Amino acid sequence: MSTEPESLTRNVLPGILGIQAYSPGMPIDELQRRLGLADVIKLASNENPLGASPRVRDALTLSVGHGNLALYPDGSGFRLKQKLAAYHDIEPSRITLGNGSNDLLEFLSRIYAGPGRAVMFSDFAFAVYPLAAQAQHAQSVIVPAYPADHAMAYGHDLEAFARTLAGRGDVSLVFIANPNNPTGTWITPQQILAFLEQVPPQVIVALDEAYWDYQDPALRTDARPWLERFPNLVITRTFSKIYGIASLRAGYALSHATVADLLNRVRQPFNNNNLALVAAEAALDDQEFVRRSIQLNTAERERLAESLRQRGLKVLPSQANFLTVGFGRDAAPIHQGLLERGVIVRPMGSYGLPQFLRVTLGTTAQNDRFLQALDQSLST
Repeated sequence: MSTEPESLTRNVLPGILGIQAYSPGMPIDELQRRLGLADVIKLASNENPLGASPRVRDALTLSVGHGNLALYPDGSGFRLKQKLAAYHDIEPSRITLGNGSNDLLEFLSRIYAGPGRAVMFSDFAFAVYPLAAQAQHAQSVIVPAYPADHAMAYGHDLEAFARTLAGRGDVSLVFIANPNNPTGTWITPQQILAFLEQVPPQVIVALDEAYWDYQDPALRTDARPWLERFPNLVITRTFSKIYGIASLRAGYALSHATVADLLNRVRQPFNNNNLALVAAEAALDDQEFVRRSIQLNTAERERLAESLRQRGLKVLPSQANFLTVGFGRDAAPIHQGLLERGVIVRPMGSYGLPQFLRVTLGTTAQNDRFLQALDQSLST
């Protein structure tokens, strides 16, 4: 018996029907199938080109060998929380584990957003912020970013955040990405602190630090001590970027114990699988691998940015593991040309930046191949 499609959507919660599903970076095998290419590199999703630490690989091999796939994981993530507590000098009760940091952003929206409430974030910010707000039928308050001619073009303008927040009483949740995806722009510690001092205590501020490790240490914000002063601050981190285990999905939040308790109430049981927990524990133990990853990224970010500028292209300021590049014209044909040459990057049209492409920083060889493919795409 067939069912009319209208009947399947009649009782859908408000906000869901208007959502456009998040579109991730194209997988390598998809491009291989689409164009029949054998040799493809992916510089689209900001993954670590060095992969995962050897300690992570060894720990995963050992875990699988012990037959742990048949057992449910520790739903509390006790061992990982202990390591994170020591790493951040914080009580384990103030740590919430997520299936990637994206999980924590969703949890915060489920708890604090909803009908009659508003979620505030910058223009040109992470696509999940408006999706999370809309899923809860909350209003999105999009704060204009810095203009194109600003030194931090398209970056967060926290003074505008403060002015916007002061003029509304319905904002319950604020998302701030530092550094920001997809622009790579960043915010100074002084700017963040000045904003936090103006936020009412009932408004939750989620500081999304997925790319924190890639920042120059002189520019980084050490927000951990601020948790003692601002109970409404939540810091999110991920193991998907610098630690190179994006496929296993592990992230966490640092917060006041009351917020952590609320996050755990909506957290799904066993949201971190056993291998993700094992890998994250091992990753934290190998800070030398983190240092090597940062060293490669810093050198290649400077080199690739300069190479792109020499080609007359606009490169947005970045302290992340990617560069957002402007071409002064529709970037779709250039993106297609790169795909045809086996190089996957990320188009920015869905972010309202159709003249830009975002390029993950790869190895030296991968970045050279991107430049070669780019030159060929620009000349056709």
